[in-house]
Amino acid sequence: MSETMKQYIEEAEKALLHTYNRYQIVLDKGDGVYLYDLDGKKYLDFVSGIAVFALGYNNKEYNDALKAQIDKLLHTSNYYYNVPAIEAAKKIKEASGMDRVFFTNSGAEAVEGALKAARKYHYNKTGKADGEIIAMNHSFHGRTFGALSVTGNPHYREAFEPMIGNVKFADINDYDSVEACVTDKTCAIILETVQGEGGIFPATEEFLTKVRKLCDEKDILLILDEIQCGMGRTGYMYAWQKFGIKPDIMTTAKALGCGVPVGAFLMTEKVGANSLVAGDHGTTYGGNPFACAAVGKVLDLFKQDNIIENVKVVAPYLEKRLDELKDEYDFIIDRRGAGLMQGLVFNRPVSEIINKALEKGLILINAGAEIIRFVPPLIITKENVDDMIDILRSCLESV
Repeated sequence: MSETMKQYIEEAEKALLHTYNRYQIVLDKGDGVYLYDLDGKKYLDFVSGIAVFALGYNNKEYNDALKAQIDKLLHTSNYYYNVPAIEAAKKIKEASGMDRVFFTNSGAEAVEGALKAARKYHYNKTGKADGEIIAMNHSFHGRTFGALSVTGNPHYREAFEPMIGNVKFADINDYDSVEACVTDKTCAIILETVQGEGGIFPATEEFLTKVRKLCDEKDILLILDEIQCGMGRTGYMYAWQKFGIKPDIMTTAKALGCGVPVGAFLMTEKVGANSLVAGDHGTTYGGNPFACAAVGKVLDLFKQDNIIENVKVVAPYLEKRLDELKDEYDFIIDRRGAGLMQGLVFNRPVSEIINKALEKGLILINAGAEIIRFVPPLIITKENVDDMIDILRSCLESV
């Protein structure tokens, strides 16, 4: 490591709040599926900013669209209309099949808005502010208070109690556990269509179908969190679209802006007409022209560059190669996931493997202490998969 990079890291440690244990590199630029640090070292990226850079790095058409918007208008506030927000809303409605959109600055904010909409829907229906929410164990929805309140990991919550209250936890793919939580006060059930931080657990078609039917019968709102698993990552624009069901509210972020901080929560017309109204919710930066120019261009490029079609081709190959590793090493006990959101489950902590991979020019992250998560740019090729497997195998041999 060069002295320059060491100095930057030392300065960061003095200035930044210590809420992350960062890897000891300073990234400088990216191109395609590769990142480069300040010393010019090249890394094959199988993290994509935690499922953000779906289009890869330094996409010229994307960059040009943002540069053009910078020269026009960055911000207006939501007291006025702006063309990029209107166009982005139209495109995301088309991609999702939902009816109403609220743009946020992050995924956690999208979850906050979704929870507020559900509580307001219940209030309008019953006249009572006592709506209960059912969430899933091992889920992760964000770090703000509302999102944290429905995050099913006590370790994340315990230092910040009390949470928002009226939240119960069930188990993903265990319908009976969900049904057991339902009361006449239940206003929403929230879950990730594919659990990310909790260990790459996809919801099954049977489970989602039963939960959807329960919600229909009891007028409970189904909230699907697609912040990590959405935007083409599973081979569908949104993971729930594979199953022939539809949420009442959904959240999206991460690859929605491909690097620009932006999220959204969307809802059906029924929920939109019976929940949030003027004065109930707001944001200063959400839906600004710059962020929405990014959203609009991302959705255009998904179509133009056949991004989802590429996922459908490359994802089965990634699964095959990961399965080969699982069969080869007895300390790898499972592979699970959907599309280009995969996890290898080990019988031991994976931090040493991830660190060795970084030394060898491969960027990986974990999902829990014993799982390596693979969420590469959606533009990766089979050759990129082979390169990743070669590096990872060399790391496995050394440990």
